[in-house]
Order: sequence, then structure tokens, then C-alpha cells
Amino acid sequence: MLSFLFALGTLFTPGTPKDIVAHEPLFRLEFAVGLIWIALYIAVTAFLYSLFRPVDRRLALLAAFFSLVACTIQTFASIFQLVPLVVGGSQYTNAFRVDQLQALSQMFLDLNVQANYIAVVLFGLFDILIGYLIFRSTFMPRVLGVLMAIAGLLWLTFLYPPLANRMLVEIEAPGFVAELALMLWLLIRGVNVQRWKELSV
Repeated sequence: MLSFLFALGTLFTPGTPKDIVAHEPLFRLEFAVGLIWIALYIAVTAFLYSLFRPVDRRLALLAAFFSLVACTIQTFASIFQLVPLVVGGSQYTNAFRVDQLQALSQMFLDLNVQANYIAVVLFGLFDILIGYLIFRSTFMPRVLGVLMAIAGLLWLTFLYPPLANRMLVEIEAPGFVAELALMLWLLIRGVNVQRWKELSV
């Protein structure tokens, strides 16, 4: 789902606070959809925790922790994106110069980007742990675990954002394949219920 979240971000990518103000309806649409997507990610996290708890409860809980912290960071960081719309009000333009307001808005947009880098790294740790749990489980194909672990390792590239931004396509493509494969497998094939029940006992 992380790859889909990145793809969603390309609907409207503001370059400056002026872009947000100029395209406010489109921005608000993306903002709302982004929050819904984060809520869905939380639901997926809860589902995967319950699914892999029989494999290793502590690791499943740690994976859920990384994902929930990342979702929390993204939720609060998204508030920063609203600053250009807030400071554009007349009560602020009377107190500050236009260039000061634009600089303040840009600072918050930059903070949003930095916060999302942190969230992506945490999502990478989540993917690695889920990949390991899949690999250890006996009720899902190990290849899915390998793909998820590789995707997670690639998301860790965001520990150094300049490198990650240069390799964005190379990072997103494996993540998209791994997460899509996992979702399709769960939706179409599901898990080996008998083996899952044996671990749950």
C-alpha cells in the first residue's frame, strides 16, 4: 500500500505555497483521499497483525508498531500542508509581509516532506518484518515474503533522501510489485487455513 500512497501523491504535487492556493479544490481532494488512505493502512496493519500473530506475536506486534507510528507521523505532518491556505487569510496579511508568509508556508511544506521521509523508513521496517513473518509462516508462499522484505529494504533508502529521490522509480517499482502481489494473493487465494489454525493453537 505504500507504493499506492506514493502514486496518490502525484495527483497534485505543490511546488510552492502559491500552487496550493491556486489549485485549492484539487489540493483539498488529495488531502482528503490521503487521510482516507492512511485510515485504510491502519486497518491493513491490524489485519496483518492478527494474521501473523500466530507466527511470532512479538515480531507481529513490532511490525504493527512501526506501521502505526508511521501513519501517525503522516497524519500530523499532513497538517503542515494546510498552512498556505491558513496564512492566506486577511488577518495574517495585515500583520506580515507577503514574502514572510510565503517563506513560513514553504517552511511547513518542507517539514511535511521531511516528516514523510521518516514515515517511509518506518514503513520500510514494517515491510521487512511482514516479509520475514510471511517467510517463516507455513500458510503463505515464501516468495511473497522475499518480495516484501526487498521492498522494505529499498524503502530504507529514504534514510538518505537525496539518494532515494534519484532512485525513486527503482524503489517504487519493486514495492508496487511486492505489495500488489501480497494483496492479490490474500484476496484471491487467501491462506492455508489448516496450517494457520495449527500455528494458532
